[in-house]
Amino acid sequence: MEPSLDVTVLASAAAARLIDLLATDGWTAARAAMASLWRRGHPGRVEAELTEARAELLQDEASDGGPEIRTLLVAEWQARLARLLATHPDLIDELRELVGELLRDAGTAEGQTVGSLHQEAHVTDGDAYLAGRDISITKDRE
Repeated sequence: MEPSLDVTVLASAAAARLIDLLATDGWTAARAAMASLWRRGHPGRVEAELTEARAELLQDEASDGGPEIRTLLVAEWQARLARLLATHPDLIDELRELVGELLRDAGTAEGQTVGSLHQEAHVTDGDAYLAGRDISITKDRE
């Protein structure tokens, strides 16, 4: 994998996990970890911005909003993390470790790969089943 793609995948995974954690009890630990990552920049500002993002997310979830706010927040933090890693490549391993910790804390199986998945099926006749993880298909026999 080329280095820039690796950073993009890492930033994407970190941003998605970060936004997931904003709506849980684990958000204070995630906020502190992100502030630590930004120690060279403005950790206080990052904490405040994560607190604001959490408020937006919780308000959206309380009003049964769609996935739009969550999607926008993930994209925003992915871009921020990618810029941070571009200017401080020495933080790549630290962010990779942080993502691993956040996933382990969430009960993700150790050794599980984090990244993006692209699936595509072209079917002329018949069925196609795609899954990113477990799949169970039950069809009635005729």
